[in-house]
Amino acid sequence: MDKRSEPVDCQAHDAEDDRHEKEADRSPAVEKPYSIYTAGEKWFIVTIAAFAALFSPFTANIYFPAIPTIAAAFHRSIEDINLTVTVYMVVQGVSPMFWGTLADRWGRRPMFLGCMLVLSVVCVGLALTPTSAFWLLMLLRCLQAAGSASTVALGAGVIADIAATHERGLYYGTWNIGPMVGPCIGPVLGGVLAQGLGWRSIFWFLAIASGVCFVTILLLMPETLRAFVGDGSVPPPRLYLPLIPVIGRSRQNVTPQDPSTRPAPRRFNNPFVLFLYPDITLLLLFNGIVYAVFYGVTTSISTLFKTTYPYLTETEIGLCFLAIGGGMLIGGVFTGRLVDKEYKRAKRQMLAAQEKETDPEKRLSPEDVTKEEHFPIERARLRLMPLYLGIFVVICIGYGWALDKKANIAAPLILQFVLGWVTVATMNITQTLVVDLAPGQSASVTACNNLVRCSLGAALVSVIDLILNALGAGWTYVLLAGICVLFSPIMVIMYHYGPRWRARRRARRQAREADRA
Repeated sequence: MDKRSEPVDCQAHDAEDDRHEKEADRSPAVEKPYSIYTAGEKWFIVTIAAFAALFSPFTANIYFPAIPTIAAAFHRSIEDINLTVTVYMVVQGVSPMFWGTLADRWGRRPMFLGCMLVLSVVCVGLALTPTSAFWLLMLLRCLQAAGSASTVALGAGVIADIAATHERGLYYGTWNIGPMVGPCIGPVLGGVLAQGLGWRSIFWFLAIASGVCFVTILLLMPETLRAFVGDGSVPPPRLYLPLIPVIGRSRQNVTPQDPSTRPAPRRFNNPFVLFLYPDITLLLLFNGIVYAVFYGVTTSISTLFKTTYPYLTETEIGLCFLAIGGGMLIGGVFTGRLVDKEYKRAKRQMLAAQEKETDPEKRLSPEDVTKEEHFPIERARLRLMPLYLGIFVVICIGYGWALDKKANIAAPLILQFVLGWVTVATMNITQTLVVDLAPGQSASVTACNNLVRCSLGAALVSVIDLILNALGAGWTYVLLAGICVLFSPIMVIMYHYGPRWRARRRARRQAREADRA
């Protein structure tokens, strides 16, 4: 059998990642870098991916301030209009499983273009929906979610394509600002548009913004899927080229007709199989719990602040969302750098330990230290998680009681800022680690992450008002923080058992390879 025709498996990607980790310690003349893109080009690609990923939560939350107005226009109850939010979140969780799997097989660029095109066209339809056709509003909201939600999975896949393991934390932290800030700025802009220009202006704005994103990707964004372009030096098929190919000018001259220069094509992988891996499933569950609590905080800001501080106008309440958004913005960049430093620190410790090893048979070369079978990636990523989770729990409780006791408005706003910071920190760590654990399926595993967290977030949002009415703000957030504490042993389990689970998967892969050979 021609081995080039076999699909690229996880171990091959691990080996490729590890081979290029030497980049941090050796001259580029000695070791070929993980990607041919310059630092500036990487940041440009990440910025476009973050802009596209912004639309998933932004499209959902910009709609919230206009719900009463839309209910009056369609002559429906608030509960009926809330159904359009529910169906949006359901499709938001499911659709990335489809788009993300296609992106791992057919490339990032065409899936990005497809998502943005669907979103832009559907938003035009929503802006023109007659108020007598409530069924059409429901249908188009589903299609809107199908177009916008999958950009999160696609963006995570792009970062895995262009960034080596030792630098992914920074890129993920910065990229994550897009999907995490969306819930904070969406209501502000939605309230301004709905109040000044009417509810239809919200959808016209989204149509224009997503159209701009579509054109930007069409003109400038290169294909990054490593199965097509390798480290970026292999020219992709003609249809995958940007109209203005200014990114990647430094790519090497590789003859595209030479089949030895092009990575082997991939087969379709069922993303639901990833849920059979206990370490990935536990990480997704933990990440989903934290996200659900965060989403519960953001969706209840308007209600709680209106009740606690009745002197605030709707515009001022909308501006209160900027506190938590600012914390996420700063925390994303800062935490990303910290995650990368922790990886490099773990690597230095292993190198130092190898220098002290007296048994030549047990001593590892510097090239072998970061290989999957030797490097404790779970410990490198999760070392700071107890600190961030502890701060998250304390701030969550403090935020609830500050509102319950009607403290000065500065208190909950400051706590919101810190909460946004530590939320991004926990998300960044878990997102980076799950991609490390599923190389070659970065978009698929991110789609699984989106499915879990959207499902848990939708469940909490559906009952958050009932809990607040029954317990009050103080005890509600004690309850939510307690849920996070209840699931915190997942990090201890990952720390100790994660390497064993990875070793078993590696052994199964090697057995399958031996059978194929």
